[in-house]
Order: sequence, then structure tokens, then C-alpha cells
Amino acid sequence: MRFSEAMQSVTRHSDGWQATVSEDWLQGRSAFGGLQAALALRAMRERVPVDMPLRTLQVTFIAPVPAGTVSIRAQRLRAGRSAIQVEASLHDGEQTLCRLVGVFGNARPSVLDFQPVQSPVENAPAPELRYVEGRMPAFTQHFRARWLRGDLPFSGGHQRENVLQLSLRDQGQVDETHVLAFADFIPPIALSMFATPTPGSSLTWMIELLRDRYDDLGMDDWRVDAELIAARDGYTNQSVMLWGPGGEPVALSRQSMVVFG
Repeated sequence: MRFSEAMQSVTRHSDGWQATVSEDWLQGRSAFGGLQAALALRAMRERVPVDMPLRTLQVTFIAPVPAGTVSIRAQRLRAGRSAIQVEASLHDGEQTLCRLVGVFGNARPSVLDFQPVQSPVENAPAPELRYVEGRMPAFTQHFRARWLRGDLPFSGGHQRENVLQLSLRDQGQVDETHVLAFADFIPPIALSMFATPTPGSSLTWMIELLRDRYDDLGMDDWRVDAELIAARDGYTNQSVMLWGPGGEPVALSRQSMVVFG
């Protein structure tokens, strides 16, 4: 199932929504976090004007989201003159699996206008990461990824910075849900410091979007700049800067993760 097809599976059901998570979008026992957030965002969009941009999204991963049908609930928390806050959650029966809060906001007049500038990365050979069934998370088959800088997962490395070139195997126009998928693709950098497979998972994720529209960006040649900020007591803190195909600043995020090793 392509990413866009997964998004189209979000449909109204009673007083909420339902969506389909296929096996090829799993990350171990649970659905890929970027997919979880994107499915919830589709439901949240029903609670705000279609032209109001998403500014920030906060995500807490509570329990695994298995393959199959997942229920989604979304409600507007507050609507101000310029911003609307919406809460959403993924459910399996009465079990809450993931909870999100998004802030949507119209543009405001401001004398401030500046954006991050992408720094160059050395033009070193960067072979494509090939998907191997059973050895890599299933969702990675939907992406093409090249490590421009940093160590691959479970390579026993020591670098705390990663730079990836990333493409999504999908069709159609890019929208805000694709941004979530690109921004969450990179695994915990801490896993590259282990020489053997070691489990890990995300606890919380916050992403801030820097653009109002994305349909002028393609699916290929995005760039992810990630840095492992801290690691202690089995918890890690990682930041990401996401760039569009032409070096456009698109989003920045911060994740708190747990590593079992």
C-alpha cells in the first residue's frame, strides 16, 4: 500500500474515523510513527478550515499500533482569532495507542522574516540503502535512502550527526502528511553505536512546520539533517532539520526515544 493509499483509507465512521494499517507499514510490532501521525492529521483536518496551515504537532506514542483497522478520534480544543488547537488519538477499542495535539494557524503580519539556510555536505559516494525483508523495518521499503554522513544502524559507529538523502516511493502531490513521513524516517542515531541489532522506540515527537504549502515540492531528493543531542539512562534525545528537494527549509523536530541496550 502506497503512502497516499494509506491516507485515502481514512474514512468517517460513526462519530470518528477509521483507517487501515497494512503490514508493509510496520516498524517492528507497531505502525511507523510518521504514518500514525499522518493518519491522525487527516482526521484533525476535518476540524479546521482547509486553508489553515499546520504549525506544530506534538505526538505521544503510548502503545503499539498493529496492522489492521485503527480507530481515530479528533476534537477541536480551542479556536482563537488566528489559531486553532485540535486533539486527536488512535485507538484499538478503548485502548489509546497514540495521542496528538496540533496547532493550526493563519499567517500574521510581522517585521521578522528569515529562515534556516542549508549547509553543504561533502560529495562522497553514498550507496542506496537496500531493503532486506526480515532484516529491516517493513516501512523502509517505501523509501529510497542514502546516508551522506554518519553511520548506518548497528554498525558500531560513534558519529552523533547523520545526513540522509530521502525519497518516497509514491505518486501525486506532496502535502503535510508526506512531510511527517519524511521527518520521521530516520532511526535513532543511537542505534548506529551498537554493533548488533538492539531494539528502540520513540516516546514523544514534536514537529514544527516552516511552510504553508508543499504541493510545489516533489517526492525525490529530500534531505534530513539529524543530531543525537543526549543519551542517558536508556533514553536519547534527537533533533532533525528537514529540507525539501531544492534545499528549502520545511520542518524541524525533536524526539525523545528509548533504547534497550
